[in-house]
Amino acid sequence: MSDAYVAGLTLLARRELSEAQLRARLARRKFEEEAIDAAVARLQREGALDDRRTAIACARTEAHLKRHGRLRAVRAVEALGIARSLARTAVAEAFADLDEDALLVQAIERRLRRETGMPTAAAVRRLHRYLLAQGFEAARVTAAIRDRFKTVPYDD
Repeated sequence: MSDAYVAGLTLLARRELSEAQLRARLARRKFEEEAIDAAVARLQREGALDDRRTAIACARTEAHLKRHGRLRAVRAVEALGIARSLARTAVAEAFADLDEDALLVQAIERRLRRETGMPTAAAVRRLHRYLLAQGFEAARVTAAIRDRFKTVPYDD
C-alpha cells in the first residue's frame, strides 16, 4: 500500500472531502504527483472518494442546517472544487423537499427578531442585502420583503 493512499484514507475517515480537496491536502504533505494520482484513483475505485456524495452532503448541510438559499449552497459546493454541473444537481436534490419561500420567511423573521416596531427604509435595504448574501434569489427576496412590509417605503 502506498503512503499517499493511507494518508488519503485517513483524511477521508475524518470527513467527506472532494477530489480537489484531497489532492491539495496530499500535495501539502509533500507526496509526489504520481503517488497522489494513484491514491485518488484507488480511493475512487473503492468508493471511499466520491465527489457526488460530497456535493450532496454539502448541499444538504447548506439547505437544512445552515438554512441558506440555493445560490449560496451552489457557491459552497463549488468552493469544494466540485464541477458546476454536479454542484447544481446536488443543490437541486437537496432543495427538492424544501419550501424555499418558507425558508426565506424564516430568514426574515430570524433577522428581525430584535427589531421593535416598523423598520426604516434603510433597515429594509440592509435586510435585502443580507438575504441576497444568504443565497436567496433577488426576485423572491423583493417579493417576500414587500409582502412582509407592506407599509414601509421600499425602493429597489
